[in-house]
Amino acid sequence: MFELVVLDIAGTTVEEHGRVYIALEEAVRAAGANPGLADIQLWMGADKREAITEMLTDAFGTAPETAVVDTAFADFRRRLEAAYAEHPPTPLPGVTEAIAALRGAGVKVALTTGFDRGVTDALLGTIGWDETVLDAVVCVDDVPAGRPYPYMIFRAMERTGVRDVSKVLTAGDTVRDLEAGTNAGAGMVVGVLTGGLDATALGKVRHTHLLSSVADIPALLSIGAPQPAGR
Repeated sequence: MFELVVLDIAGTTVEEHGRVYIALEEAVRAAGANPGLADIQLWMGADKREAITEMLTDAFGTAPETAVVDTAFADFRRRLEAAYAEHPPTPLPGVTEAIAALRGAGVKVALTTGFDRGVTDALLGTIGWDETVLDAVVCVDDVPAGRPYPYMIFRAMERTGVRDVSKVLTAGDTVRDLEAGTNAGAGMVVGVLTGGLDATALGKVRHTHLLSSVADIPALLSIGAPQPAGR
């Protein structure tokens, strides 16, 4: 029996129509770079500050000064917050019910994300997910390095009291999500097709399963949907 399911946020559990990557591209362009689609896809699921730094380094041929990165990152956050204010994120169909089914069966559920704590708290507050819905939330600024390093998964295990990584299922919609799960040694590493990548792109990366959605995870683990009250 799996003890912990670790899920990405944007594109995996939350529908935000790719606005995080639109904001990222716009902020990097405003800082003087000219990223293409492949450049943005390369950094899907990553620490956003790291993504900005590396794309500007590629554009300038040398690492940008800290002040330049700080300005670009602040610009990214402003753009993303404005986008979310105009178009609030929502849970992907069936995901809230899947999380409830997992927790009802005794499986802990944690979220991990390439967002910092400020962005994450605001996003989850918008959709009403708190400690009554989730067992832990780990942000990229909680660990030394983001995906593909496995540290956020390990921190989720620490916070939920799970010791055996073979009893952890990880799921995400990006290559880096799958790489992090594999690097952690998770018992199941699941790619979901609700984000910006299709089965061909995700299938090239080591994984154990590809699913249409996080909503399919309870069935994968042979866990039934929660029954209505009185039944």
